[in-house]
Amino acid sequence: MTFPDITLVLKDIAAGATDRRSELFDLLYSELRGIAGAHLQKERADHTLQATALVNEAWIKLVDQEAVPEGGRSHFLSVASQAMRRILVDHARGKKRDKRGGGAAQIELDQITLRAFDNPADQDDADVDLERLDALMTELAARSPRQSQVIEMRFFGGLTSEEVAEVLGVSLATVNREWKFARVWLLSKL
Repeated sequence: MTFPDITLVLKDIAAGATDRRSELFDLLYSELRGIAGAHLQKERADHTLQATALVNEAWIKLVDQEAVPEGGRSHFLSVASQAMRRILVDHARGKKRDKRGGGAAQIELDQITLRAFDNPADQDDADVDLERLDALMTELAARSPRQSQVIEMRFFGGLTSEEVAEVLGVSLATVNREWKFARVWLLSKL
């Protein structure tokens, strides 16, 4: 199937055709697994959550609870990436609790370089303090919601600038400008 077909399946599901959910899962699984892999690549090597489990948890949050995001493929993948980020943050919070040995040393976000924001695949396999990153993303969202969305979709979701522009309904130049300013802001906070 092509991207327009995925959009039609999403619209059908949003209109109540719940029988098409498994079809949507089959169509998007490899892309969702890629996004999950990108998220987990930023985690420590001994992370207990696997890409398949992350995809399944995000899928449950997005589809099985009647919350299928309307829009096209890029929009769905963007929302899926946000759900995966929230799952990882919740997982990190759970691991950090004292009853679960939360005093373990973590590598801070300042070890993420500007190059990692340019190309997330180039990032080292260092631990990232997801709670701190989540707090910074929340602060950025309060300051500039669109910049936060651009970072979320590009860095965490792996979407291209063109796909982000499509999802947000803005020009490619706007996405590139917001990407540049948001990266600088985040790096200044590190």
